[in-house]
Amino acid sequence: MRDLGTGFRYLLRGQRWVARHGKQYGFGLIPGLITMVLYVAALVGLALWGEDFVSWSTPFADDWSSPWQGLFRGFLTAVLFALGLLLSVITFTAVTLLIGQPFYENLSEKVDRDVSPDGTAPESGLPLWRELWISGRDSLRIVLRAALWGVLLFALGFIPVVGQTAVPVIGVFVTGFFLTEELTAVALQRRRVELRDRLTVLRSRKTLIWGFGAPLAAAFLVPFVAVFLMPGAVAGATLMARELMGEETQEKEGEVPSAGSGNLSPSGV
Repeated sequence: MRDLGTGFRYLLRGQRWVARHGKQYGFGLIPGLITMVLYVAALVGLALWGEDFVSWSTPFADDWSSPWQGLFRGFLTAVLFALGLLLSVITFTAVTLLIGQPFYENLSEKVDRDVSPDGTAPESGLPLWRELWISGRDSLRIVLRAALWGVLLFALGFIPVVGQTAVPVIGVFVTGFFLTEELTAVALQRRRVELRDRLTVLRSRKTLIWGFGAPLAAAFLVPFVAVFLMPGAVAGATLMARELMGEETQEKEGEVPSAGSGNLSPSGV
């Protein structure tokens, strides 16, 4: 349970870091704003033409009598929009990080330099195109895993009582785990930690990851909040990645020291 609180403190520390560095926060908002515009446009299109798509895809219901045809297609339209909304929450971070790779890479590096005792930050040594390729490839893998979980949880949501109580809570923790993976990937990729090793590290500290990711996933359910929390989330994930990799962090005045290092260097993954 201690790790749960530590993870949440990293989330708050990241937000405090960008609050003290307004320029980095401003640049960090740009990718989220671009992604938000794209997602809002997609959801508006789904709301406007979702019913037409359902009617086109269910020709067998054309001859059904009223009110069954309307109820059936109305239900499918609502399901289609809800699924689109769920997938938008799950994929928002991955798409934003992909669009904003140079922005968040720079932000994460500045966080590393700011808290590192020697003022240095790990560098991958890879050209930008190679980093973008690795980031896009790994993001696609994570999004596919998250989407499978999303569809499964969405289906379980129709189970009476359990679907309206336990499933939403599980969904927040599952989404939080994948959000944290995407966010820590910015710092861990610079350390040349591959996706499989990143997942191993994160699974070894699940309560820490949930403490960071679950509150963030819940906050992301509120429209537009994700845009404003993303820069701080990247900063907090960078700070947490340092603990996961066993790196020393120089505490700033007024900050609460971390709960200790996970001491999980790449050689120990």
